[in-house]
Amino acid sequence: MTTIVAKFGGSSVSDANAIRQVAAILAANPARRFVVSSAPGKRHGDDVKVTDLLYQLYALRKADYTATLTAIRARFIDIATDLGVSASSLDFDTEFDAIEEQLVTNPSRAYLASRGEYLQCKLIAAFLGWEFIDAAEVIRFSKSGELLAVQTDEALARRLRGVERAVIPGFYGAAADGSIKTFSRGGSDVTGALVARVVDASTYENWTDVPGIMMADPRIVDQPRTIERLSYTALRELTYLGASVLHEDAITPVRERGIPINIRNTFDPQAMGTWVQTSMPVADPSDPAIIGLAGKQGYTTITLRKPQWSGMPGVSGTLFDILGQANLVLDLALTSIDGWTVAVSTEAFAPVRHQVMGQIKTALEPATIEIENGLSLLGVVSSGACSETILTGQVSAALSDDGIEILSIFRWGDLHLITVNSSQYQQAVRALYGALVAGRA
Repeated sequence: MTTIVAKFGGSSVSDANAIRQVAAILAANPARRFVVSSAPGKRHGDDVKVTDLLYQLYALRKADYTATLTAIRARFIDIATDLGVSASSLDFDTEFDAIEEQLVTNPSRAYLASRGEYLQCKLIAAFLGWEFIDAAEVIRFSKSGELLAVQTDEALARRLRGVERAVIPGFYGAAADGSIKTFSRGGSDVTGALVARVVDASTYENWTDVPGIMMADPRIVDQPRTIERLSYTALRELTYLGASVLHEDAITPVRERGIPINIRNTFDPQAMGTWVQTSMPVADPSDPAIIGLAGKQGYTTITLRKPQWSGMPGVSGTLFDILGQANLVLDLALTSIDGWTVAVSTEAFAPVRHQVMGQIKTALEPATIEIENGLSLLGVVSSGACSETILTGQVSAALSDDGIEILSIFRWGDLHLITVNSSQYQQAVRALYGALVAGRA
């Protein structure tokens, strides 16, 4: 039997009308047998996500939390009432009594944050007439909060065996002692991918409020094209660099099984969205030169120089150890005959700057150290429509022609990683999109 796992984000289940739309999507294809849902998202621009209300509830655990708890309860009762689902059948009185007792006697941030997905999926399951499966039964974490992939696969396989249709909350699971653990924000994507892997789904559908993955940030480029198809590798690169449609950890579970991901718009279900798959068809020379571009702002570069460094073993290992011990993640590392340049998050570097610089001076004794703030990394993923060498020239020309200073440009496979001043970041995005995408239309 063909099986599709459908994950719905918070905007897709924000109110009763949205959930009716979800039901219509499920009814349109009986292969959609397993649903993973987030907690209710914003209904309008000034609204507050339920998960944010739950985090607020935890913050008020030693203060007057009544209004916040009442608002959360009212949100779910309103949805249930509008859908015609009896709140008493969902046992909301007992559920909210348990939440309040936990808040008072043994407050857990993860437990409280997870209740949005838990309650929403109980509600959706009741509305659909499907089985509800608590994620705490099947998503396994270590005591320290790390996902236990093998144990999770085993638990999911046991629990889903023989189940025809089910709704499973995203975002959380449990450790062996029963304590609730959560993924990082957006982690419902990961839950959906784990379910898709275990049931060997034909497709993992990820339903949201956008038409797919955009070729550029729509806050910077006006109405960018939707990416129709891309590889798992390209998606990983774009999500790591800031494209925010899909949680980056959701890719590995389905990639291992070759399960395609289809990112769709809940409110325009006829649109085919973006397909992510193992390999890509050969690009036509008339296609845009790039699949997409994304970037991150707020970087600091550290440049170290010392004559004859190229002949000294252990320099890179020592430098990386110092940065790693300070919990700094390297998003770029470049070397020359007598120097090293690394890029780290400015926010992460600022509190450990003096410690790191002291250790570098003592251990490596560089001749000069240069620190530059206010930088951004911009990644361009090639479509294969032209050679990488030609694309490098096109990238450089597009930026230079627009008066943008290229501080560095590095190519690795189909990824070009460019460093620019943050003051020119948005200009750089528009210049590259205009030259490499819009200019090829």
